[in-house]
Amino acid sequence: QVQLVESGGGLVQPGGSLRLSCAASGRTFSRGAAGWFRQAPGKEREFVACIGYIGNIYYANSVKGRFTISRDYAKNTVSLQMNSLKPEDTAVYYCAARVSVVLSTSPKEYDYWGQGTQVTVSS
Repeated sequence: QVQLVESGGGLVQPGGSLRLSCAASGRTFSRGAAGWFRQAPGKEREFVACIGYIGNIYYANSVKGRFTISRDYAKNTVSLQMNSLKPEDTAVYYCAARVSVVLSTSPKEYDYWGQGTQVTVSS
């Protein structure tokens, strides 16, 4: 089993920045793909970004150029740096991990999930 715990959410003004972190414990998931998803009220969970063991990365078009995903294998963490935040980025953000090394944008293909952290972008 892998336990994921997110941190770093909060309230920020439009144009501001936040950095989310996801710490993994239990069985290491260092070789599997990891990703971030988000879910706004009344909407389905949507893909944000994912990163593979060899550093391959994929972003949703809506965050490309503004968000950066990274991994620290020594600390077993995955981070999401979010810049130029917009009100439409407001959502609960979830960290996810899968055993497979293949990147995926589908939440159904991830094996482990964190509890989520709220990000609110508002003036």
